[in-house]
Amino acid sequence: MGLTLAVLAGLGLDAWLGEPRAYHPLVGFGRLAAALDRRLPRRRWAGAIAWLALVVPPAVLAGLLIAPLPTPVGWIVAVFGLWLCIAWHSLKIHTRAVEAALQGGDITAARRAVAALVSRDTQTMDAAAIRRAALESLLENASDGVHASLFWFAVGGLAAGPAGAVAAAIAHRAINTLDAMWGYRTPRYRRFGWAAARADDLANWPSARLTALSFALVGDTRAGLRSWYAQASALASPNAGPVMCAGAGALRLRLGGGAYYHGAYQSRPVFGGDTPPDSADMERAIVLVGRTLWLWIVTIAILDWAWP
Repeated sequence: MGLTLAVLAGLGLDAWLGEPRAYHPLVGFGRLAAALDRRLPRRRWAGAIAWLALVVPPAVLAGLLIAPLPTPVGWIVAVFGLWLCIAWHSLKIHTRAVEAALQGGDITAARRAVAALVSRDTQTMDAAAIRRAALESLLENASDGVHASLFWFAVGGLAAGPAGAVAAAIAHRAINTLDAMWGYRTPRYRRFGWAAARADDLANWPSARLTALSFALVGDTRAGLRSWYAQASALASPNAGPVMCAGAGALRLRLGGGAYYHGAYQSRPVFGGDTPPDSADMERAIVLVGRTLWLWIVTIAILDWAWP
């Protein structure tokens, strides 16, 4: 049951400590990625080489360092590796900060708070748009930043013990971070960021669908599945579509709609239920994600127990 205990301990550390405020490895990783971004030509081959150079070595090195350790010690190290790869506590803090600003009537602070969560332009958003954006981001980032890391940690752990768990989780976190930095369809990143965006789509494909299914199972199941089936294909992202549609349906909330990205208006479909979100729905969405995490923990424990 080493994998199950490591998952519980990693999530416990995140709940207790949150993300490290100083010396987080992702900070150094982001600086290195930014340096390569500034120096390399805007070509697909350059982006692919940079992606390989940033993703493969950390994951392989982590696996090689943990593999020789005794299994119990390896799982203890793996706990800290998982803690560094997930961001559930931080996501809750940022999401609640948006709602707190809205409740306080400070639209400027709410725009600043939601800007930490979304890539769309926030300067002219009204309260309804801010709340929709925060909820969409909560659902999507819970999938990318929490469930996907847990998924790959569990897959790697079942396949190759603590070394595999940490290597897989680190690889996913690197892939997801590079997509967040480079995976935009802007003139600067359309070619250079192609490999980062496609790799993130592939890495998140299985966990996104499991997350969407989990949202439906712990919320309004019929509405969540119906929204996923009927509406997800209309959204641009192959992974965010199922997650956000299933989550919005499970919450019976109407999300989506057009928004400005990098100064240009993009038409986006409306999805989910029939009710526009109000002040209580941010916390309802956080509870929904929390329930899915318990569902995943139980599932991981069963697989851990039954795995040969």
